[in-house]
Amino acid sequence: MTSKTRISTSPIVRLDLFASALFAVVAVVSAIIFDDLFRVMIVVVSLALFAVGVATFLIGFFAAVQRSRGSEISVSQLFFLTGETAPRDVKVPMLAALSVQTVVGIATAIARPTTDGKAGSVLAFGVLVPMLGLGLNGLWASRHGIFGDRGGPARTDNSSADADE
Repeated sequence: MTSKTRISTSPIVRLDLFASALFAVVAVVSAIIFDDLFRVMIVVVSLALFAVGVATFLIGFFAAVQRSRGSEISVSQLFFLTGETAPRDVKVPMLAALSVQTVVGIATAIARPTTDGKAGSVLAFGVLVPMLGLGLNGLWASRHGIFGDRGGPARTDNSSADADE
């Protein structure tokens, strides 16, 4: 029997996939054509996605801090959806989007290491885009993720005897 992974209908997952596809297209076309219009476009798209990533990272982190009063939340669960934090239909597309953002950002920056013969390329702004994937992962996990309950403080045999008295 073959199992097919369906993509979640969550707006956060769909935003992540749409933004990743947009970035990939703009970055690859900018690396190929590399004229003034596309140099500006890659910078604008990269910085806009980075800004959204920073905002969602902060919102997700704040929400996770609030949830951590009752739940045991690790950084890897929050930002990389490890363990049972997210169902497969969320985890696979969100981690794939983060991977695409990372690979495309690095590959296009390496493909054009200079701009107008000067060291450094405007395509290097693309390496900021994976912040979007991390931020959206954190936002989704902080709102919908499944985490273990926070246990009470560890007790020794002496502390339990004192509590009984």
